Amino acid sequence: MAREELTRLTGSGNGECNQNDCPNVYRDETDGRIVVQGEQCEAFRPPVGEALVKIPEHVLREAVRALGW
Repeated sequence: MAREELTRLTGSGNGECNQNDCPNVYRDETDGRIVVQGEQCEAFRPPVGEALVKIPEHVLREAVRALGW
């Protein structure tokens, strides 16, 4: 998947994490799935090819509003 295939649902879009612009939630336009960028969580080891990430609740709420859910 290429970055161009993702629609950003949260944040200002400048991509500067040091400017309080992370974590982010995206929609993959090729299959409609949600992609989450966030701090890695070490609670348990997920299956190969998967990862656990932690995002603040307000980021998830912002993504839900952007999708109109």
